Amino acid sequence: MTKGLTVTLFAATLLGLLSAAPAAAQAADSVTVGSLSAPAGSTIDVPVSIRDVSGTPLGLDQPPGSRIQSYSIKVDYSPAASVQSVTFTRAGITASLTPTFEASPASPGSISLLDTFQEATNLIPFTLNAPPPGDQVAVLHVTISPTATVGSTITLALDPVLTQLTDQAGTASTRESVTNANLVLVPGAILVTTPIPAFSTWALALLAIALAAIAVVMLPRM
Repeated sequence: MTKGLTVTLFAATLLGLLSAAPAAAQAADSVTVGSLSAPAGSTIDVPVSIRDVSGTPLGLDQPPGSRIQSYSIKVDYSPAASVQSVTFTRAGITASLTPTFEASPASPGSISLLDTFQEATNLIPFTLNAPPPGDQVAVLHVTISPTATVGSTITLALDPVLTQLTDQAGTASTRESVTNANLVLVPGAILVTTPIPAFSTWALALLAIALAAIAVVMLPRM
């Protein structure tokens, strides 16, 4: 075999290996719903966060006009019967900002939050490459049903189609979504724990009398 033929075969083999190798993982921002525990019948605040990482179509490392300034986040909760009520509001780094558009549509078993902010006057102050889950942007105020089963779990899943990040103009070419493989969704959950027993008015009065009696007995004699 000649030297030239050997080099040609080697190059062809190397090219074949490179073409067969998996493509490098694409950078992706993320949306995360927190996981907490709370007693049945109580109200709990579940944080929702966005992580801005380098190398994605949108972010602080991109030119002006390509920052994360709008988001659509839809959370599906199940079982719906375990949730007495739920609201979805801005929190964390977006709490003090003024949106140009905001809506929180809800239906049985799901609730969404849509916000858009003007970049020039209300830049969302993300921390680039912050540790997971990133920066809190919203909160779910969840009231757990008093009849929710103790020990059960309420799942808080993110809708993979309607959960998206965009710039303030909603530019399609830089939209981040699961479909575009540049957005990761991290679901959350609520573990239902034993309710804290509530004291009746009479029970509280008797407790106060008992504590007062103990205090009198423990007073030093004059």
